[in-house]
Amino acid sequence: MMERLPRPKRIDSSMWVDEAIWGHRFYDEQSPWLCIMEFLNVLQSEYQDGRAFKEGAFNTLRYTAYPRMYLRNILFNNPQMELIERNFQNDNNSQWNAWIDEMNKNSGGMNVVDFSYLKKRFTSYQDFVEIINFLRSTTIEGENNKRWSSQFIFPYGPDCLYEDLRVTGNSISNDRRFFGRTGELLYLMLSRSNKKDDILKYLTNKVLDGKSPFNRLVAQLQPEGEQYDGDKREGGYLPYSNLPEYDSLSEDWINLFNCNMPNYDVFPHLVNITGLHMIIYLLNRSKEVLNDVNKTTFILEIIAPQKTIIRDLASDSYSQNNNLSKQTIEEYVLGIKNTEEWNRVITSGDTYEAARDLIVKVFSWKDDDKAKATTADGLLDEFYKKASARHKQHVQNFHRVWGREIGLVSKRSSRRLRYAPTDSLLKALVLSNVETKMEFQEFLDCLYKKYGFIIGDRQAGSLLETGQADMEAFSENAVRLEERLSSMGLLKRLSDACAYVENPFVRVVIR
Repeated sequence: MMERLPRPKRIDSSMWVDEAIWGHRFYDEQSPWLCIMEFLNVLQSEYQDGRAFKEGAFNTLRYTAYPRMYLRNILFNNPQMELIERNFQNDNNSQWNAWIDEMNKNSGGMNVVDFSYLKKRFTSYQDFVEIINFLRSTTIEGENNKRWSSQFIFPYGPDCLYEDLRVTGNSISNDRRFFGRTGELLYLMLSRSNKKDDILKYLTNKVLDGKSPFNRLVAQLQPEGEQYDGDKREGGYLPYSNLPEYDSLSEDWINLFNCNMPNYDVFPHLVNITGLHMIIYLLNRSKEVLNDVNKTTFILEIIAPQKTIIRDLASDSYSQNNNLSKQTIEEYVLGIKNTEEWNRVITSGDTYEAARDLIVKVFSWKDDDKAKATTADGLLDEFYKKASARHKQHVQNFHRVWGREIGLVSKRSSRRLRYAPTDSLLKALVLSNVETKMEFQEFLDCLYKKYGFIIGDRQAGSLLETGQADMEAFSENAVRLEERLSSMGLLKRLSDACAYVENPFVRVVIR
């Protein structure tokens, strides 16, 4: 097992178990899109301070996150805007005065408020309303029921970036519900990857330099010099200094960036491919703790009109992977019984106190004084139950929730969850792996080697040997994928023996 980096000196949680295995932290309530948004907040802050993707020492990240309360009130806490437009038709001055008065009285999260600067920047109130409606239409995951202080617009530039907040009257507080630190983990992964400089170059040109016309428009909605003087955000922890998963993730990012597609169209594909890599990282770290040397695999069903054996195999594959993290917690905690340190505990004069000291030392258990057990084994079992219960709240759900979010996991035409990719995920896979064109069977092999996807009979060799499925079932599964890619304009068949997957956006290497 690889050696983990030292844990933080300050640990706010009641124990250090999930975080030690996977990092601080994987959070199911934070969607892949909001992971990207949190990542961009971290990157923008570090870029502004000249430290983008540079770790002076491992896991010492400290960054500034902006609240941008004027912008957020204008976009998402502004219910009277259009009513005022209708009530004062053809009277531009009255419209502005009524709206400014309304916002000055009812805005949230600010003590001193003055929205009058906008009247000088937008001479027509009607134009202002149209601009706000346009920006609202770019809201990330627009069809959601999140509170107004947890709504985010598309990241056109640095002036569009701000953190998740809880607003109570005129006060604000940092909230980790939708910015749950998974974006910090993503930032740290890319900081330790071999393509970080290329990624920074691309994101500087597209986001960080603030030159986008849309970013300049958003900047006009905010007063001059709005700053954040609160505490810096810190506490992000990634357990390993380097892993192949970091490089694989960064290479897919660069492949997507190099696709010659219109500005910002890359982001939805970036979200899906990042979510996939995060799931693979989660499963690979689980297998490491479990000493499972087998490759992480996903049996993918390309949905058929009628149920096939592949559907059951895809469901079983999903269930096996979904149970890995739970098994990992059990092994990580109860596996301490197989160590020399535990042997010294059970041979000591006071086994209970020795066990308690060891559990506190290894797992940073803060609530040991509340334990009800009276024996060493009982104390360890009690701690395991608490660690397992905590794990079930969020990390155990991550594989399922993110799998569905990125289009990898589905219940379509079935009562069981299984791996059945959507068109959007398939397109992201093509753009990430096909430079111009690639022979279809080579594409299937590429997906297996990089992500562990089992689709055709060539990738299902081990399953065929054990008699779990026959070659024909997987061959038909591959044919369905070929037909699906063809219908999406991503594949051309040149003859009965030759089909090519094609990237519609020819890659252009970033200079």
